[in-house]
Amino acid sequence: MSSRDHTLGPEDAPVTLVEYGDYQCPYCGMAYPIVNAVREEMGDDLRFVFRHFPITTIHPYAEGAAEAAEAAGAQGEFWEMHDWLFEHQDSLAPNDLVEAAGVLDLDVDRFVADLAQHHFAPRVREDFMSGVRSGVNGTPTLFINGLRHDGEWDEDSLLAALRQAAGVRA
Repeated sequence: MSSRDHTLGPEDAPVTLVEYGDYQCPYCGMAYPIVNAVREEMGDDLRFVFRHFPITTIHPYAEGAAEAAEAAGAQGEFWEMHDWLFEHQDSLAPNDLVEAAGVLDLDVDRFVADLAQHHFAPRVREDFMSGVRSGVNGTPTLFINGLRHDGEWDEDSLLAALRQAAGVRA
């Protein structure tokens, strides 16, 4: 775990779920409510980490969306933008991102400048390369306590795998 990771949940949670995701990926969009549901179900037993893995060859807005999440994060609103992006996957063009910044009450001028200068592109690239080094080749790719989860990721299956990793009986 890196100190620069975006995390939800206690540092000392018995289970850490890492997702490498792409905001434009329809499968990540399907995983989004599932991850939220298992986070709610697991409570303080789960720490969730999101890392960017924009697949730009098929998702032309994914990298810009990842940079937008980071630009919002610089203003303390990473998770709010993260949620907005997944909840509006069909609206990820640059002007949509600016509109989102306004909806989230960000400093829009700063946000626009950060995106125009690609200020957070290196951060997005770091996540991407971390994924490549970990064998990620598609999204979403999940890791549970550092081990790649190659099983199903519907809510029941993912919850079972997380509880098993936590040593909790279902």
